[in-house]
Amino acid sequence: MPRLTKITTRQGDQGLTRLSGGQEVPKDALRVSAYGTVDELNSQIGVALAVGLSPRLQEVLPKIQNELFHLGSDLSFREADKEKYAVPQIETRHVDQLDALIDEMNAELGQLENFILPGGSMGAAQLHVARTVCRRAERCVISLTHTETVGLYVIPYLNRLSDVLFMLARYENKICEIPDPLWDSHA
Repeated sequence: MPRLTKITTRQGDQGLTRLSGGQEVPKDALRVSAYGTVDELNSQIGVALAVGLSPRLQEVLPKIQNELFHLGSDLSFREADKEKYAVPQIETRHVDQLDALIDEMNAELGQLENFILPGGSMGAAQLHVARTVCRRAERCVISLTHTETVGLYVIPYLNRLSDVLFMLARYENKICEIPDPLWDSHA
């Protein structure tokens, strides 16, 4: 467990930060943007939990938040540095668990027969916000892969997670007995 003895280092006042491996990079570097967006996603999930969600989601989402810390750790180290440190990383098991959750939610919710709009209950609406931040995190990571290597399961994890968040939003509306707002293509 890392020890944080100081939060403020004043090292970033010049627009620079350090990766977990010690390299100094600009704060707007693609890698920093990627793990920063993962952090934002984690915060959005925290807001969803704070507004109140059904018991099943209160069980599932803290585990996902913990995995997002793994993901942030995975992204905050360059691949070459991961050999030097015991870095928590996203693994195939994390992706497999999201796939299992998708299967569970599919069985519970059934087929989607129309596009839906973000909304419904407050919790579902917040999960839709988290879903869109997850998609942005995925795009940031894909941009990063054009110049650097990332962990093998980072992109699949983010891809599945955005699907999971969509389904959890629908599940929350179902549990709250609030219909998903439907897209009216003729409006």
